[in-house]
Amino acid sequence: MSPSFIISDKLISLKNTLRFFKKHFLVITGLGLIAAFGRVIQLGGFGAITSWANILLEIVIEGSRLALFLYVLGLANIKKGILRIKHFFTQKRNRRLRWAMAVQTVKKQWLSILLDIIGFLIIAWAINYLIELLAYKTCFYLSLKDHGVLADSSSEWTVLLFFKNLSVIPFTLIFETLLVLWVTKKLTSYKSF
Repeated sequence: MSPSFIISDKLISLKNTLRFFKKHFLVITGLGLIAAFGRVIQLGGFGAITSWANILLEIVIEGSRLALFLYVLGLANIKKGILRIKHFFTQKRNRRLRWAMAVQTVKKQWLSILLDIIGFLIIAWAINYLIELLAYKTCFYLSLKDHGVLADSSSEWTVLLFFKNLSVIPFTLIFETLLVLWVTKKLTSYKSF
């Protein structure tokens, strides 16, 4: 066996994350757009807002992230995600069993987990780097201001956080949630979703 084949077999959570992202792209993008536009409005991208609007937008942004977390936790079913949270807090015996399973999985699959985390970090870094290039090294931000899409008082952060809310933040939520599900034996393969 070649080393690349072996490494490919070890990237279980990363592969699950990419498959989940691909299969549920529209839902993930929709929830990301809610957070992205909310953050742009909060940062004054379309003009100044009141403090109560800022609070309301924060609730909307965090609500969309919570919905995404529950969607992933329930493997594309928010209701199932809510039930998993409920069972975690109400079934103490089951929680201990899952903790023991997680410890065993980490002991047996430590290399796979380590490679997954390294792969995730490389992808997240690359996405963040591309977003920073778009915000600081291109005319995109200035072009949006010149065409009146963004307010004159807005900063590059409106562009940065817009794209982060569409890409790296959902990617991180999906990766972390699927990794926990895999480690606790709640996710056997990507075919579950």
